[in-house]
Amino acid sequence: MLHRFATSKKLLSWQVSVPKKHLHQKIACIDRSDLKNAKRVVIKLGSAVITREDECGIALGRLASIVEQTSELYLSGNQPLVITSGAIAFGKQKLQQELFMSRSMRQTLITNRTNSKSDSLVEPRACAAVGQGGLMSLYESMFAQYGIRTAQVLVTKPDLYHESSRKNLTSTLNELLRLNIIPIVNTNDAVAPPPEKDLDLAGVISIKDNDSLAARLAVEVDADVMLLLSDVDGIYTSPPGTDGSRLLPTYCPSSDASLVTFSGKSRVGLGGMDSKVKAATWALEHGINVVICNGSAQHTIKAIMSGRKIGTFFTNVQQTSSPPEQQAAQARQGSQILQSLESEKRADIIYSLANLLVDRQDDILAANRRDIEIAKEQGMDGPMLARLILTPSKLASLAGGLRQIAATSHSVLGQVKKHTMISEDMDLAQITVPIGVLLIIFESRPDCLPQIAALAISSGNGLLLKGGSEAMHSNILLHSLVQEALEPHAPKETIALVNKREDIHDLLQLKEHIDLVIPRGSKELVNRIQTESAGIPVLGHSEGVCHVYIDSDSDPSMALNIIRDSKCDYPAACNAMETLLVHRDLIRTSFFDDLLEMFRSENVRVLAGPRLSSMLSFGPPLATSMKTEYSDLVCSVEAVDSVNEAINHIHKYGSSHTDTIVTNDDQRAEFFLQNTDSAVVMRNASTRFSDGYRFGLGAEVGISTTRIHARGPVGVEGLLTTKWILRANGQTVQEFSAGERKYIHQDLPIKESMQM
Repeated sequence: MLHRFATSKKLLSWQVSVPKKHLHQKIACIDRSDLKNAKRVVIKLGSAVITREDECGIALGRLASIVEQTSELYLSGNQPLVITSGAIAFGKQKLQQELFMSRSMRQTLITNRTNSKSDSLVEPRACAAVGQGGLMSLYESMFAQYGIRTAQVLVTKPDLYHESSRKNLTSTLNELLRLNIIPIVNTNDAVAPPPEKDLDLAGVISIKDNDSLAARLAVEVDADVMLLLSDVDGIYTSPPGTDGSRLLPTYCPSSDASLVTFSGKSRVGLGGMDSKVKAATWALEHGINVVICNGSAQHTIKAIMSGRKIGTFFTNVQQTSSPPEQQAAQARQGSQILQSLESEKRADIIYSLANLLVDRQDDILAANRRDIEIAKEQGMDGPMLARLILTPSKLASLAGGLRQIAATSHSVLGQVKKHTMISEDMDLAQITVPIGVLLIIFESRPDCLPQIAALAISSGNGLLLKGGSEAMHSNILLHSLVQEALEPHAPKETIALVNKREDIHDLLQLKEHIDLVIPRGSKELVNRIQTESAGIPVLGHSEGVCHVYIDSDSDPSMALNIIRDSKCDYPAACNAMETLLVHRDLIRTSFFDDLLEMFRSENVRVLAGPRLSSMLSFGPPLATSMKTEYSDLVCSVEAVDSVNEAINHIHKYGSSHTDTIVTNDDQRAEFFLQNTDSAVVMRNASTRFSDGYRFGLGAEVGISTTRIHARGPVGVEGLLTTKWILRANGQTVQEFSAGERKYIHQDLPIKESMQM
């Protein structure tokens, strides 16, 4: 309904209540990720977005991009409604051409010589009258390229102020949307009066510009979301470019209004950022989700509607967590404090965390049960569910690993790697220091969190953690224990938990704050992180296609035990065997029969490689690929002729993770160990030993298959770099160049530590 507010002398404004009946099922967005479920979308195109820099004509490239994205929304089942500016600019271009052609040569030369714009100014209403038809024809032809029909809707203030005309307008827009026609709405600037004084009252918005028009129409048609496209990236705390100005990814009117200082208006059009915020706030109060964003950027609309963190998202929910950039900065500060502590204090933090895992076991398991219940309700099972589950034995093992890390914390930072006497009274040392701030992303396994935290504390690194949403309750509780252990000695913000998936993209752009990214999870996760990381090194492995090769000269009992352990101990682990290579001489032997029987008893589904399949008349089904990481009780089996062929197979189909040979022949074993190019290579051992805890590292942040910095299980040493310390006594390079001093470059005994 429309309610009138008036004094005896003057009508002040109009108030719109939220319609009680919806034409479609409306969504309520608590978070950006909910925007992907929105259907009815109001897109407001500001003058600065679609107008050329000279304010005379349409920026065709930008408009074409917006039309393409709007068309993709439409073709995906959305109902877009476009509110556009640009008629004045379009008409100005035409009228100035007419004026130019009608001038005399003398007038043209005088205008060019004086560089005056006074003669070229055209009355805006006339420009709008000339430009409306051309602008609409442009929209019509652009959308027609995608097979989409459009309709022009011109409005004036009385259309919204008078109840009968407002109802007619709303009915028209709803009918067009029902008919799958995109309404192109604009104010009729040919007859529009000049902007009036702001007469807004509480709960009321006047139509002063296209921002307020978009807000009113969004409420009238009961839209799910309104996108206000401007020429800036969103709301800044102060005008963009000024010192200390920062973009607000979210804006809560009740709590964030004091953070923002507005200045000026748009370079063209009637509105500025102040008007956009007022319009957005009013729309939010009436149930419309709003994003203010930069319409000049590529793929803005698509990115926002997919839940990406673009522009400023309006919400009534006050933000309780710090923005990503602040979290990263606080982690950096915490790292500097952490590395300045004595090693005993860092060890105390880790011992405290280990004790908390035992003392708070009931709370941890209760939180974990909540995650498991939700996961099962959502249909999770198999390897993913197995990774999610915590047990008392897992927690006990976890606490033991943390104590192992704490016990070695004294030998981590400040360790001398190289010690050299450069010249007399010039002592040079290379010592270990933290990398700085780590961003570690992991899926499903909540037990990763305390492991990684302990390694970061031991190595003096700040840490940002992002766990999978399926382990949310477990991760929140475990993170609270980490912060509890930290606080007596270091800021709790040293190790932060990133809650929103959308924050990951932003963090990956902060190369000035984050020094290393370690993704732990699926191939898709690792590939995505590597693609999105903007200049930050990524350490990790994309797959765990591990092999066991059974040589012709091997102990059958040992071989069966290693195969069983490698495949069946924990099939979901990245170090579980996925492909078994068997020497061809062992096919059709009692060993091979025992092998198949063992697989049957362990419920392992066997898939044959092409070579093995050709050797057996009635063998297992053929594997679709020899590069598959099953993470389940499934195993590919292939026959090979020799150790050399086994190595070639591993290099062709493996992931350079972990591979093992089972053999009694020392020469073949050494050939395999030296020539297999994987992060971990073994003889007569289960692939499951490829683990930081089992290697004596206490824990691991992951297993790296990259070839730079760290490879294999990455423990504390993989989280360190070095710096050089030179202690001298006033020497200068000129003295050496002149021959007054000489370089010695004498290696000195390495001291155990140079840490204070």
